[in-house]
Formats: sequence, structure tokens, C-alpha cells
Amino acid sequence: MVLPNPHPLTSVVAATTAEAINAAKGRPAGQAVALWLVEDGPWAELAAALDLGPHQVAMARALLAEERVTALLPVTRTAPVWVLDAARDGFVLVFGSCWAPLRPLLTHPLRVSSANRTSHAPVADPAAARAQFPPEVHVLAAGDGRPAHGRRATTTVRLTRAGIEHLRPGAQCHAHGGPAAYLEHLREKRAAGC
Repeated sequence: MVLPNPHPLTSVVAATTAEAINAAKGRPAGQAVALWLVEDGPWAELAAALDLGPHQVAMARALLAEERVTALLPVTRTAPVWVLDAARDGFVLVFGSCWAPLRPLLTHPLRVSSANRTSHAPVADPAAARAQFPPEVHVLAAGDGRPAHGRRATTTVRLTRAGIEHLRPGAQCHAHGGPAAYLEHLREKRAAGC
């Protein structure tokens, strides 16, 4: 199903399995997708299995909930099965942004990816989603009421014990003038204890 995101993010395609998302996107069934975590319970389970120190776990939560990035996080082999199913090479990709009206519906971890077919740009509104996805992919005909123009997918970062690294440009780094400026913003925010 294609679901909206808050401005300035594009829509996402979400399902209970990676295979369903990859079928909707027209790509190989085994391609990795992100976990969509918005509830405290699943986050606590994941946090307990991250190969990060306590301050880095708090930083990961802030990146997901406040910065609304997509984060590649290191996991231990003791992670719950629902996490390990999404892990590749000791890391799991996690998405934490959620349009507020959808939050009550997302009570368990879903799989998620940017709402686009392979080789197309992510969609920003229901009309664009209907034009790009096949009819069997449901599209929620609602949104945050903000314009579709200027929206982007999320910035993707990797957080490890060694620090934070920019992986893919998106809305967050665009708003700060690029990847280097965005990473500096995150470092300053962390140094300030935010």
C-alpha cells in the first residue's frame, strides 16, 4: 500500500513482507527494504539488539523520530527474528517517520521503501502513485495537505560506534545545504545534547 509522509518527504510503499514491497516496486523479491518502526515496544526490542552504546542508541532514536531519516544500524545476532529477517551483513535499515493520522494504524513493525517503481522517482501524492503503480497496489487517497512539489525521499545515514556517515541524499540534507552541512548539523545537535 502507498501511504503519505509528512512534508517535505515523499510517499512510501508499506507491507508486512519485503516480498510484497519488492513486487509492488517491480524488483527482485529478495532485495532489502527498511523496517518501519513508530511504536515504543518494537523500538525497545530493536534497541536492545543494536551493536551501539547507550548514547548512540539515543542518537539513533532521535535520528528516526526527530530528524525522520532512514538509518542503517548495526545489529547483534541476538536480535529478534523480525529484525534479523530484515538484516543484511550485520545491519538493518530502519525508517521512523510517520504522518500523524497513520500512527495508530502502525502497531507492529512493517516493511517499507520509497514509493516508486524501479528507475522512477519517488511519488509525492496519491495521483502520482496511481499513475506509477499497478492497480493491485492500494493507494491511500489522503495526505498532509501540503504541496507535492519539492518533496524528496529521506536522507539515509549509517550509525556505528565509530560515528555517523551519510549514505544517500534526501530531504533532510537538502534542507541543510548538502550532506556535509547536514552531518555537521547532526554533530552540533549531538554536542548540544539534543
